[in-house]
Amino acid sequence: MTLKFTFFTKPSLNIMKPTLLILAAGIGTRYGGLKQLDQIGINGETIMDYSIFDAIRTGFGKIVFVIRESFKKDFNEKILQKYKCIIQTEVVSQSLNKLPKEFILHTKRVKPWGTNHAVMMGEEVIHEPFVVINADDFYGQKSFKILTDYLKSINKKQNNYAMIGYKIGNTLSKNGPVTRGICKTNKDKFLSSITECSHIIRSDGGKIICKDYKNNSNIILNENTIVSMNMWIFTPEYFNYSKKLFLDFLTKNLNSLEAEFLIPSVINQLINEKKIKIKVLETSSKWFGMTYLKDRALVISEIENLIKKNIYPKKLFQ
Repeated sequence: MTLKFTFFTKPSLNIMKPTLLILAAGIGTRYGGLKQLDQIGINGETIMDYSIFDAIRTGFGKIVFVIRESFKKDFNEKILQKYKCIIQTEVVSQSLNKLPKEFILHTKRVKPWGTNHAVMMGEEVIHEPFVVINADDFYGQKSFKILTDYLKSINKKQNNYAMIGYKIGNTLSKNGPVTRGICKTNKDKFLSSITECSHIIRSDGGKIICKDYKNNSNIILNENTIVSMNMWIFTPEYFNYSKKLFLDFLTKNLNSLEAEFLIPSVINQLINEKKIKIKVLETSSKWFGMTYLKDRALVISEIENLIKKNIYPKKLFQ
């Protein structure tokens, strides 16, 4: 399947379709560069091109990119141009000084405010149900299909969110530790809590180990432990929750140079306050991404295999 050019003269007609919000403002410290712009497909496609392809063929109507202003020019030239006749797009910028007016940025702060701050950047251009993903993660067609089926079932109900849950054994890198949100669910598969582990590896003996630095111990995880890969379904009132909680966060952390306003922390608080429910939609899809530069060769190989199986065409957009 190859997507043909379709000219959009009335973008407003797409307002009832879900939006894909792509977090593409990362610095890529461990990777050593802007991995969200790295070309890994046969015709120069990026990882997020494959996510966008899957989103379009499962019924999304708009793509919103969250980027940093510093690479806006490159982004427009390398990414946006290919979509201008295919799907409606919006670009918003995440910057450190995008704070409520009563707060003044610490002069030594250089670290971004985190994933939930990035999500908040989409408020002005998103007025419909939306899905959040990372730019540098490959999620798979099956996961997008699960999402869109769920969106149809909730029929835009507020406070009924969802996340795609991956088996942790399908989400590891061979080239170093990864960070994952480890999920606990109730009997009805609604999220009870999500705990971030920043150092998960597979040992030489094959066991999956989460290093618990706080308690100076190792936690052994089952292969089928469900984790979040930052693939969420929200509806627009999530922005209101986020703004309120960001005020609380800044009151406590404005002078911190490291504290981040992360999606899991917001989700945990809203669940504890019984304001929202998060349905965990499990997928058998295999994740892959570019945490480290050495991951790149594996990503290229995986994409080539998917093309050979006719899951993706050689050229995504023409």
